[in-house]
Amino acid sequence: MPRNALYAQSGGVTPVINASAWGVISAARRHPDKIGTLYVAQNGILGALTESLIDISTVAESQLAALRHTPGGAFGSCRHKLKHGSELKRLFELFAAYDIGYFFYNGGGDSADTCLKVAEYAQYQGVDLTAIHIPKTIDNDLPHTDTSPGFGSVAKYIATTTRECGLDLASMSSSSTKVFILEVMGRHTGWLAAASGLASRTPAEPPHLILLPEVPFDAQRFLRAVKQTVANVGYCVVVAAEGIRDAGGHRLSESAGTDAFGHTQLGGVAPLLANIIRAELSHKCHWAVADYMQRAARHLASANDLEQAIAVGEAAVDFAIHGQRSVMPAIVREADQPYRWHIAPVSLKDVANKEKPLPESYLRDDCMHLSITGRAYFAPLILGETPPPFDHGLPDYPVWHFPVMERKLPLFEIL
Repeated sequence: MPRNALYAQSGGVTPVINASAWGVISAARRHPDKIGTLYVAQNGILGALTESLIDISTVAESQLAALRHTPGGAFGSCRHKLKHGSELKRLFELFAAYDIGYFFYNGGGDSADTCLKVAEYAQYQGVDLTAIHIPKTIDNDLPHTDTSPGFGSVAKYIATTTRECGLDLASMSSSSTKVFILEVMGRHTGWLAAASGLASRTPAEPPHLILLPEVPFDAQRFLRAVKQTVANVGYCVVVAAEGIRDAGGHRLSESAGTDAFGHTQLGGVAPLLANIIRAELSHKCHWAVADYMQRAARHLASANDLEQAIAVGEAAVDFAIHGQRSVMPAIVREADQPYRWHIAPVSLKDVANKEKPLPESYLRDDCMHLSITGRAYFAPLILGETPPPFDHGLPDYPVWHFPVMERKLPLFEIL
């Protein structure tokens, strides 16, 4: 008899994570001799622990089709660090109760760590389980993959926003605002901020300055660059990653809190930079924080990104049924123009708890502008338009209806 499978989403969502879910579902359906029932856990690993499961065969086809064009996490996500001991034991009790032979976990670096824990525990206990991590992160910091699904669409949104806000600022700069600062996600790495450089076709076009966590922030150097840009162009657009650091390695915007994985919660670096500019240069500044908007903007998704999101979901199933274990489907670039790529398995041990920093070669010598090499890397990732269906002028996103199964196991309390 074919074994059953469990899929779950984890971490911060993306414009195309649901497309990866659709890839898993469509691939599983092509192999009924290998995969029996496909279950989905609500709210990531928490749904598996609390036995909040959905049998995909009970979900309406219209709902499943909408996964390809809907942002957010359709099945719910979570930030939860899976604990050894009672939680791992409970998870494997669930696997036994539902005859789960395949576990697909769709997320970023922390999710890769969770998937590896599950795989290693299965091996230690002698349990026949195939665990596959499906890549997703707008931060683009997963190693051994050309890009991470979700990044290309967010990069497209940020570059578009940079260009559009630059036009707004230019029209007001002669008598009003001189500086606009866009803060984007990127706690440890500057992939998203660097991608904004695609908006600039000439030196006069924004972004005029890009601030990255990999490049120590020097306030005086920054102020000189802003002053010079305003003098030359008439205005200045700055794109800053939320995690920029000073020369001592301290983030400019650290707050006192941490999330479930121990990551420091960051405040707003954009208003901090605006205050520095106002105080030292007396320029009027506006700022914005892209925040959820950047990772929810499915209306501006990259067609290449969508294709890759589906492909890694399908590849995860194909790898699993052909005996690959403890791997992640990685995107391997073959050429820049035209962009060609394929999927290959990468060991989870080479992915979990590791980050891929932005290469120095992607920046010009001043480290505040995108280089030719960097542009060649980023350019194909944002190509192609694949808008969702519209109704009455707005994206026609569904209201999800997923019937949850009755529990087989006793209640489990998450501590």
